[in-house]
Amino acid sequence: MAQNNNNNKMSREEAGRKGGEQTSKNHDKEFYQEIGEKGGEQTSKNHDKEFYQEIGEKGGEQTSKNHDKDFYREIGSKGGRQSGNNNNNS
Repeated sequence: MAQNNNNNKMSREEAGRKGGEQTSKNHDKEFYQEIGEKGGEQTSKNHDKEFYQEIGEKGGEQTSKNHDKDFYREIGSKGGRQSGNNNNNS
């Protein structure tokens, strides 16, 4: 738990955590899906294709630094099984 600062005020971290907990008590999954979609729509209006390519490459590079070949085999296998399940439900 974050500690209060010297003025006996709540830290930003603690205030954010408490606010997030309270918000999660007041809203359901659909609320978060809706605001996520709105945020995605707004973000896509502000950025071009090159922006997304660049952040995708950075994310891929970072992920490859943090994981080995076994990680990629596992997620590839899971993805393949999931895709097969989705095709059977069509």
